[in-house]
Amino acid sequence: MNASMLSYILFSCLLLSVQAEYCGVREIIRYTERLLDDSSVSCPCRQTAVSSCSCLPIPERGHELACFVNGTKLLLENNKSSSPVITRLYWTFQALLDRNFCKRLARGDQCQYKTKGNVTEFLKTILTTYQEINK
Repeated sequence: MNASMLSYILFSCLLLSVQAEYCGVREIIRYTERLLDDSSVSCPCRQTAVSSCSCLPIPERGHELACFVNGTKLLLENNKSSSPVITRLYWTFQALLDRNFCKRLARGDQCQYKTKGNVTEFLKTILTTYQEINK
C-alpha cells in the first residue's frame, strides 16, 4: 500500500466520522429563526380545525427528526406559497433522518408525540432542540 492510498483511506474515514455527527445545526437554526420572524407562516392550533396546518407534532425526546420531517411536510402541503425556507428545512430533516447522520436526534423513524402545537410552537421546538445540540 503506497502513501497516497493510505492518506486517501484516512481522509475518507475522517469524512465519514464528521458526517456521522452532521446535524445541520447552523443552517437549521438560521432557517427556523427566519421562519419565526415571518408572521405569515403562523396559524392557530385548533384540534377541530379542518386544516392540518393548524396542529403540528411536538416530538417526544428521541423522535425529533421524524416529527420535524412530518411537521415541515405538513407546512409545505398547507402553505400554498410553499416557502423555499420550509422546503429546505424539510429536505434537510429528511436527509438527516434517511442517512442517520445526526446520532443525537435519531432513535427512530416514527414520529411520536403527546401534544401538538401551532406553527410558532413547532418552530420554537426545532430551534430549542438545535440550540441544545449547538452548546
